[in-house]
Amino acid sequence: MRTNPHILEINTHEWFNKIKRDLGRDITLADIPESYLFEIKAGGFDAVWLMGVWQESPASRNIAKNDEGINNYLAKVQPGYSKEDIMGSQYSIYDYRVSSSLGGDEALAKLREKLNEFGISLILDFAGNHLSIDNPLTLTDPDIFIRHKGEPQNKTEFFKTANGDWLAHGRDPHYPPWTDTVQINHFNLKARKYLLDTLLKVSSMCDGLRCDMVMLMLNKVFRDAWGKYIQEETPVDEFWPEAIEKVKEQHPFFTFAAEVYWGLEWEVQELGFDYTYDKTLYDRLLLSNPQDIQGHLNAEHLYQKRSIRFISNHDEEAPITAFGKEKSLAAATVAATITGARLFTASQIYGEKRRLPIQYIQKEKYKDEEIFAFYKKLLSIINNPAFHGGQWTLKHTKAIDDKDLSFKNILSWCWTQLSTCKAVVINYGATPAKFILPLDRVPQQETVFIKEEFTDTILSMPTEEVKKRGIVLEMKPFEIKILSVNF
Repeated sequence: MRTNPHILEINTHEWFNKIKRDLGRDITLADIPESYLFEIKAGGFDAVWLMGVWQESPASRNIAKNDEGINNYLAKVQPGYSKEDIMGSQYSIYDYRVSSSLGGDEALAKLREKLNEFGISLILDFAGNHLSIDNPLTLTDPDIFIRHKGEPQNKTEFFKTANGDWLAHGRDPHYPPWTDTVQINHFNLKARKYLLDTLLKVSSMCDGLRCDMVMLMLNKVFRDAWGKYIQEETPVDEFWPEAIEKVKEQHPFFTFAAEVYWGLEWEVQELGFDYTYDKTLYDRLLLSNPQDIQGHLNAEHLYQKRSIRFISNHDEEAPITAFGKEKSLAAATVAATITGARLFTASQIYGEKRRLPIQYIQKEKYKDEEIFAFYKKLLSIINNPAFHGGQWTLKHTKAIDDKDLSFKNILSWCWTQLSTCKAVVINYGATPAKFILPLDRVPQQETVFIKEEFTDTILSMPTEEVKKRGIVLEMKPFEIKILSVNF
């Protein structure tokens, strides 16, 4: 993948079912026409993350179909929905085999081959913290899970297997347990071997893994969450460094991406992950002011390069609803034009107004033509080599005069490659802004010609004026400009 790769998250079953309807026949992943893959490549994507390819858990499906929260929410946002369109959670994994409904492992292998021919990497999920409650290992190897001796007082955190063992549900310690999952005991040597063997298997099936809730597997976090149920000593080493090393011995260019929160991103990067979620940027774009956002972008360069920037994924509310329309487009441009991996979702690009539960497989995808056109243009602009091989620097704008402080709402940076500069300028405020944008370099000719990429308009200014003062700009609330200058 390129530096600062573009990654597209797709709900596999939703995408697959749409293609089947388009074609009017049953297919497997191997039969997906190349035109659908070309569409992904034409969008400028380096990788596609197929979310939810693994064998579905029957127990998880049953739990989801009868979940009061899921059904009440769908009744509100998807009137007339059918329970038949609800499947088990894609993160309650029954087996790391590709779902038979998608055609199995062989079909995925053929799809991967096609994707790679287009220069697209395939990313899949690995949920190392837990498995589905009906996973066969709960009966054959209960010791690899968190196990309660005897009947627990708090039965909401545990479930009883057919063999009479009380096993814990997987959970984030800050939230209720995921009742369709079983918690793996990460201090158990046999559990670690199972996870490593599984990683080695699935890494041969794809080009990268998005690893779910990685911080829950860290020794300290796991000890704090489950210590009173664990008999084993805390391991000397973390699980991930050895696991990543062994995978990369077999697949040197393999990509590991971690879902991680709680300020543990740098620690997880140090364990060997190529990329980590940047939830801090998401939160600041949603809730903070431009100064706080810029402060985050002053973090150490290597950390920035290894961060996954996003304003949408399957866990977050739809950007249009979370941010509001205009602010969401400004936030998307921030996430798409700074260093690091750039994650988009199909729902985000289509302008979906609500986040739907991952268990719900939508039949007809909503499409906002204006939002779709915006993302098509943005993706085209950032496909330019300058946004991947150029040098990125933060820019600081200046006030027009001492009384006008609107320049403080401006976020700006520049990508410079050879004789090209791409200056990104965003008014990340709810009021108009007027300010001066200095240019570090200007052309040798008498007139500077500046192209605004979104509108394809050309601004011309005397070179000497630009040298002395910079470019004077006025921008509406949440307006975006990407200015291109050739030296």
